[in-house]
Amino acid sequence: MTTRIKIKFLLKNLLRGVLYAAVIAVAYLLFKTYIIEENQQVWIERFYSQPLLIYLIYIGSEVFFGLFPPEFFMLWAFHKGDTLHYFLNLAFFAGVSYGAGYLAFLIGRYLRRVIIFRYMSRRFFSHYWPLFRKYGSVLIIAAALTPLPWAAISMLVGTTEYPMKRFISFAFFRILRFALYGYIVFQTHQF
Repeated sequence: MTTRIKIKFLLKNLLRGVLYAAVIAVAYLLFKTYIIEENQQVWIERFYSQPLLIYLIYIGSEVFFGLFPPEFFMLWAFHKGDTLHYFLNLAFFAGVSYGAGYLAFLIGRYLRRVIIFRYMSRRFFSHYWPLFRKYGSVLIIAAALTPLPWAAISMLVGTTEYPMKRFISFAFFRILRFALYGYIVFQTHQF
């Protein structure tokens, strides 16, 4: 397969990521305007006064296939404190996400030996197997940067004979995603 086709796949998914971020931004603005501002005290008491609960929800979400978009947690972190706390939270979120991907990779490594998992993987990974066969490392980068399910792709890669060191190096693109999206969230909330 040519590099051109792989780059086209990556760019297409990056564009999807930008559109995804735009949809989240619009939903957030509508939610903020029509719901939070009407009952601001209730929202502050429920979510901003219990950061441990938010961190646990985030960790659970990242470990269990990204139930909630990380951008929601970035928005929460922005409103939680000052700039230093925002960037510390962002670093925490990036580290957890990277770690969750690595954990999913290791789980995939273990599960590839379990016979029942082979049958289950046909059902859960059937959409991503052809993409991994076709794009390989580019799929890891795309999952790290875009809304593709990071933990699921990491587990899928773990079930193959993919070299761990290569996975770890490509997984660092996940940190880049948090840096870029975190910067966008920070810049857009300065006005």
